[in-house]
Amino acid sequence: MQVETKAKGLITVDEKQRLSFPEGLFGFEQFTDYVLFESEYEPFLWLQSTEKKALAFLVVDPFLICGDYELDVDDKVLSRIDVSSPADVFVLAILTVPAEGNPVTMNLQGPIIVNKQNNKCLQVVISDPKWGTKHDLLAEMKKRGNLC
Repeated sequence: MQVETKAKGLITVDEKQRLSFPEGLFGFEQFTDYVLFESEYEPFLWLQSTEKKALAFLVVDPFLICGDYELDVDDKVLSRIDVSSPADVFVLAILTVPAEGNPVTMNLQGPIIVNKQNNKCLQVVISDPKWGTKHDLLAEMKKRGNLC
């Protein structure tokens, strides 16, 4: 399938890369169809709307960056995307890359849960105050020694 993207223009992606957000993302509820593809900077990925070219998010597996990250999502919430086992999911965090040179941050309070079995996704809110919406990515990478 071909998708017009914000970052790379027209690209071809496999149907397996297509993700469905039945409830949309917070603030973008009307957009429910996305594709996930590699960015030019590993381990980051692009989450690109197939419905609106200008709507794209840089995302990352938060466990790769933040070793002590943990989330507890109620089974009832996960049932909204037909999750039957914790092994069926992976998690993504949305990054904010400010134009004015402020730190790049991860939203660890509102992670995206992806059901690997059916590619349905859900953004959830974590109530633990330890995890905020503006977690400093560079500081976390330095702390873990992940910085080149």
